[in-house]
Amino acid sequence: MQLTPEDVICCPPPLFHCFGLVLGFLASYTYGSSIVFPSDFFDVRKVVDAIIAEDATVLLGVPTMYVAELEVMEKTEQRPRRLRTGLASGSLVSKDLMDKLRQTMGVEKMLIAYGMTETSPVTFITALSDPGLKATTTVGRVFPHVSAKVIDKNGKLLRRGERGELCTSGFALQKGYWRNEEKTREVMREDEDGILWMHTGDEAMLDDDGYAHITGRIKDMIIRGGENIFPREIEERLMQHHAINEASAVAIKDERYGEVVGCFLKAAEGVPRPGEEELKTWVGQLLGRHKAPAHTFWIGDAGIGHDFPKTGSGKIKKHVLCEIGNNAVRSKVIRARL
Repeated sequence: MQLTPEDVICCPPPLFHCFGLVLGFLASYTYGSSIVFPSDFFDVRKVVDAIIAEDATVLLGVPTMYVAELEVMEKTEQRPRRLRTGLASGSLVSKDLMDKLRQTMGVEKMLIAYGMTETSPVTFITALSDPGLKATTTVGRVFPHVSAKVIDKNGKLLRRGERGELCTSGFALQKGYWRNEEKTREVMREDEDGILWMHTGDEAMLDDDGYAHITGRIKDMIIRGGENIFPREIEERLMQHHAINEASAVAIKDERYGEVVGCFLKAAEGVPRPGEEELKTWVGQLLGRHKAPAHTFWIGDAGIGHDFPKTGSGKIKKHVLCEIGNNAVRSKVIRARL
């Protein structure tokens, strides 16, 4: 982030989470920067007010937080004066979101960090000097004194450019899960050389320049008739539609295919909702018909909820969406049979 004592960091992520504690508080402490905590839990209006009132130069958050902040700024026409950079974690910042951050907030360069609480937390990060595509489509390169590899489901090391599970090792690894040796052994395993690796559960590939491309969460994968589908590319495509502000794709049970794509969407204000066929075409023409949403759920509709269910750190709870979506489809089928 190239912090200095003149910087003012606005930190919406909570201190009980490693994002707020390490990337927020400890980073500011290390460089003598000021830090502002707008609220004890995410309150978008308090965040925007803090950015303006405190003349923040750096903004932290997950992409869902940035989307909410942009919505408020566009309504109120509030604009930051000194915001120069931001740091996102939890998922990638799409090109469309990056463009909006630049136009509305004045953020010229957004850093993207990757890691997990179990790895202290960051193991990969982009740099302010990274070229355009590397800065927006990757999570950067591995930290010094940290190693990374990509393996297949049998533990075999994969070549650059091949997709598999991302594993990391080095000083950043945790000792283990508190009083849970079974879970520790499940995700922390030594290789034939005695090196201890954290198995992240994320699918990724490393390119020839050492940048990591996160392609999905293995447990979130949708398996449609034997085809492996990762939600992220569907979500990114949906977010490119002018009528959609937020999107999350999950697996919905299906008698024919086993699972199909279900999409939860938040509509942009003042824009008519696209129909199901339009969305299927929008996704299918770029990604293929098998990745087009079979079921569409709009946030705010009856039975769906007024907002995405999220963790304290702002990540969408996909397992909750799966439950909501499957219940909604089941209810629809029952009504149709009656």
